[in-house]
Amino acid sequence: QNYSKSELCHHQSILESSFFSPSLARQTKYEKGIWLHTDLDKGQSAVKYTLSGEGAGTIFTIDQITGDIHALRSLDREEKPYYTLRAQAVNIETNRPLEPESEFVIKVQDINDNEPKFLEGPYTASVPEMSPVGTYVMKVMATDADDPTYGNSARVVYSILHGQPYFSVDPKTGVIRTALPNMDREMKELYQVLIQAKDMGGQLGGLAGTTTINITLSDVNDNPPRFSKSIFHLRVPESSAVGSAIGRIKAHDLDTGKNAEVEYNIVPGDGGAMFDITTNEHNQEGIIMLKKPLDYETKKAYTFKVEASNAHLDPRFHNFGPFKDTATVKINVLDVDEPPVFSKPSYAMDVYEDTPQGTIIGAVTAQDLDAGNSPVRYSIDWKSDLDSFFDIDPVRGTISTNELLDRESIAQHNISVVATKVNNPVLTSRVAVTVHVLDINEFPPELAMPYETFVCESAKVGQVIQVISARDQDLPQAGQRFSFKSPQEGVKTKNFTIRDFGNNTAGVVTLRGGFKRRSQEIYHLPVLIEDGGLQTLSSTSTLTIRVCGCDTDGSLLTCSAEAIFLHVGLSTGALIAILVCIVILLVIVVLYVGVRRQKKKETLMTSKEDIRDNVIHYDDEGGGEEDTHAFDMGTLRNPKVIKENLFRRDVKPELGLCPRRPIASQNSADISNFINQRLQEHDGDTSAPPYDSLATYAYEGEGSVAESLSSIESVKGETEEDYDYLNEWGPRFKTLAGIFGERSESQSDVTSSTTTENKH
Repeated sequence: QNYSKSELCHHQSILESSFFSPSLARQTKYEKGIWLHTDLDKGQSAVKYTLSGEGAGTIFTIDQITGDIHALRSLDREEKPYYTLRAQAVNIETNRPLEPESEFVIKVQDINDNEPKFLEGPYTASVPEMSPVGTYVMKVMATDADDPTYGNSARVVYSILHGQPYFSVDPKTGVIRTALPNMDREMKELYQVLIQAKDMGGQLGGLAGTTTINITLSDVNDNPPRFSKSIFHLRVPESSAVGSAIGRIKAHDLDTGKNAEVEYNIVPGDGGAMFDITTNEHNQEGIIMLKKPLDYETKKAYTFKVEASNAHLDPRFHNFGPFKDTATVKINVLDVDEPPVFSKPSYAMDVYEDTPQGTIIGAVTAQDLDAGNSPVRYSIDWKSDLDSFFDIDPVRGTISTNELLDRESIAQHNISVVATKVNNPVLTSRVAVTVHVLDINEFPPELAMPYETFVCESAKVGQVIQVISARDQDLPQAGQRFSFKSPQEGVKTKNFTIRDFGNNTAGVVTLRGGFKRRSQEIYHLPVLIEDGGLQTLSSTSTLTIRVCGCDTDGSLLTCSAEAIFLHVGLSTGALIAILVCIVILLVIVVLYVGVRRQKKKETLMTSKEDIRDNVIHYDDEGGGEEDTHAFDMGTLRNPKVIKENLFRRDVKPELGLCPRRPIASQNSADISNFINQRLQEHDGDTSAPPYDSLATYAYEGEGSVAESLSSIESVKGETEEDYDYLNEWGPRFKTLAGIFGERSESQSDVTSSTTTENKH
């Protein structure tokens, strides 16, 4: 196109499928390209053309000499429908603009390159069965990305590829309707329809898309219930309980859901009054229930009719016939040897507490309903009356008291009476008997709670300072009537009185004002309480009234003795200072006693060089059970307890070799000979343990002048022992005598440790 000095002419459109190559530009520039030219271009190659804007250099390119514009790749209208570009002519040598820059728009022309698509498919729909032709099912819609304003590229036409002759589709709107009448769900329930959408108005060469629609026939009540047989036979024992299920029948309905719900009814007539029928909601069975007791001796068989009908009828199908069916039920009663039957399902009896023993409080009655009419015997189940409060006459069934009853202990007794047939003791029946113990007025009333009553020092005359109520252990607790009064009604000089409010409460009322804690802190007020029983009982309780300090609105401040002292002049700060001083003195005394005790403990440990205070520890590993059996560990502590004839287990004992009891040496000076003798005895002893162990060579008791120094064998306590004799034992016991002598003089409570002298 010509590029003038004043403006640039716009090319209107270009096909979106066009693709231009620079090598073919001159051959196709009038067919598929865009050609730019300016009047200043005289064909002398002095003008150069430039291109800028959307897609310049990437999507579009321009021949700088000829002004031809080419597309570098295929264009997609659905991606971008138009491009805005700017062109300019410049001097090829100086690059100076020859004319102002102009703008032009390239519009991409649509072609049919997109098929219709069902964005929401596949679809699911439902239509009632037996619907007339043309019943609306659903509407489908396909979308085409091509330009709907240009040609027929986006003009869609619908058609059915699969699903005829049951359904049809409107070619323009996509509405699907039924095409056959009276489609029966019981014959076929699910249909699959294939819908096609084709553009170009359905013409040859158009693009197409498909979708699937799953259409389900919903159920309608077009089938009545039907019994599988006309007569049902049932056999029922006469012992069947009233209200129990004695049989089941069923009418089948081909419909589903609510349309298959069946109602059963017994047709009035012979035998129908004895039974009832209900519907099982889960499987639509008719459950026949026993309405009245059966008696084989009275009637042996029953016959009645049962009608089954639909609960939800559809008036469109009334012409199909009655939606109900009828069947006959025959019931044969079976004879059963039954236990006795009580006249009542349960019994309730009343008796006053403290009723004399042997008083009849009621009776139970049972009889044998079988043809034999066997006699009945009565008894009380011992598990229900463990304490034997009641007794029963085995023949008449009268119940009497066997012990005195106390309502406050047990207010209600629940016992079980057993009735047994004489001719068949295995058949028994039970009935529950509830005995209510009635209350008599035996407890006087008392205050409902311990009241903490106070009166303000600023109380006025006639002021109610406390509201009281009462309670009574007698029954009934609800509806009891109590009255309150003061037993000192005739006394003139009184501080308080009782005012009965008439609603089982009373108030403590002041008769004067000006109470002072310093004068009298506590007052006692007796209260007389009476109940409203037939035999009136009463009791007297005493209220303790404390005088307290209150603020201006009557709220309690304090009732303690501290408040009284404050009025005398002793401040709170002074009381706190006194308490702090007392605490400090107590701490000083405790510290002093602790220091004294510490000094005494140090005195006991001063003789650290005395080897008699050292404990020698031998960390020898034992031999387990072999150790305890082979050697008596008590021998290490006391030579007197050595067992006789004890041999080693790992060495065969020799005949004639028996361990002998060591003889304690009486000569304390010959210590070396004694130790050597003991060492040789232990080396050759066959009863010694087969491992290294501690062997004691000390001798005490008989071999020591001082006998045993151990506290284990001491008989007397520490406080009774006199340690003065330690001074007579010589210089070796001087330190020990000094320690225990000092403890005796101080008479302290410090516990001494037992010191054992170890000799080797």
